[in-house]
Amino acid sequence: MNFEYNEKTQALLEKLRAFMKDEVYPIEQEYIHAVENGKDRWKTPAMMQALKQKAREAGLWNLFLPEEYKPYGAGLTNAEYAPLCEEMGRVLFSSEIFNCSAPDTGNMEVLAKYGNEAQQEKWLVPLLNGEIRSAFAMTEPAVASSDATNIETSITRDGDEYVINGKKWYTSGAMNENCKIMVVMGKTDFDAPRHQQQSQILVPMDTKGVTIVRPMAAMGFYDEPIGHAEVLFENVRVPAENLLVGEGKGFEIAQGRLGPGRIHHCMRLIGCAQRALDMACERVESRIAFGKPLAKQQSIRETIAKMHCDIEQARLLTLKAADKMDRYGNKVSRDLIAAIKIVAPTMACNVIDDAIQMHGAAGTSQDFVLSAMYAYARTIKLADGPDQVHMMQLGRNLIADKNA
Repeated sequence: MNFEYNEKTQALLEKLRAFMKDEVYPIEQEYIHAVENGKDRWKTPAMMQALKQKAREAGLWNLFLPEEYKPYGAGLTNAEYAPLCEEMGRVLFSSEIFNCSAPDTGNMEVLAKYGNEAQQEKWLVPLLNGEIRSAFAMTEPAVASSDATNIETSITRDGDEYVINGKKWYTSGAMNENCKIMVVMGKTDFDAPRHQQQSQILVPMDTKGVTIVRPMAAMGFYDEPIGHAEVLFENVRVPAENLLVGEGKGFEIAQGRLGPGRIHHCMRLIGCAQRALDMACERVESRIAFGKPLAKQQSIRETIAKMHCDIEQARLLTLKAADKMDRYGNKVSRDLIAAIKIVAPTMACNVIDDAIQMHGAAGTSQDFVLSAMYAYARTIKLADGPDQVHMMQLGRNLIADKNA
């Protein structure tokens, strides 16, 4: 593969970096303050709408969408999108400005790939236009949801409707006041073969029987104004046409959704880690300890060097995985996707932790974004499949391939 970004990517990257410098970094603390001190913690601050319009006018909109959806976005490959996603990852909320934030990206991909014309018209188009937000409901509190076949939420056919019963939590996006639709994973047939029991169905947030029980914190952070909700489904009825593809296709849809979603998180985490390193390099020049700047301390220099090496290794592995996905598809690239999902969150946790240490007590405070970055990185070691599952599956695949 060519390690140089092509002209299209380089042009977009320069435009994106300029946008971040001129529009995003200057309002970062204002945005955080507005979210933390606003009257409605789940309402997106008004400043975001102006930024979204500017991003759209600049051609920095729906950058994650591949070529087949080009009328709605930039038509980039995974490898072309990688450095752009990384750049957005430097500011935790910035992906939304460019309509590239989770879980909307994954839900848009699902609707684009698996939705019928009516579903796309009703839900995909507003999502592509940034008019609404969405949520993805899979994880459940009562079972080990890292094994998606464990889920217990029932989706039962009753005439022209499906009836949904169950409880979900960490339903990403469901707290935001502009979240209008959930993609819900449940079981339509508990007796079918293991990977054919699940189905996915579209459930509008205002459907009778849907109750937001509470917002869920991740390491003390509630991720306002997007949020992660505990959601109760009590005899929730939706039209039968809300089912995606057909009964028993839920696991297949989930696997198709999570491949790109996993690598997008890795791209963003590299951006988080790189910014943490940049902040650390600035901090150690200005702090004096034992008579000289921290930057003159040998242990600090060694740690800075190790942080750089770890980021660069993860970045190259991510680009290799993205390139293979573009060349051969997600299924053929599963081992590299698993590898980067193992490597990137751990790398980011370690790098951000070192940056916090170099900042001293301030690194844990609200004056810096490092603690929120760390919480995000640590959460991704669980999201979209915990490290142990990816390591188990990757090891299994490697052994099988060697002995085939």
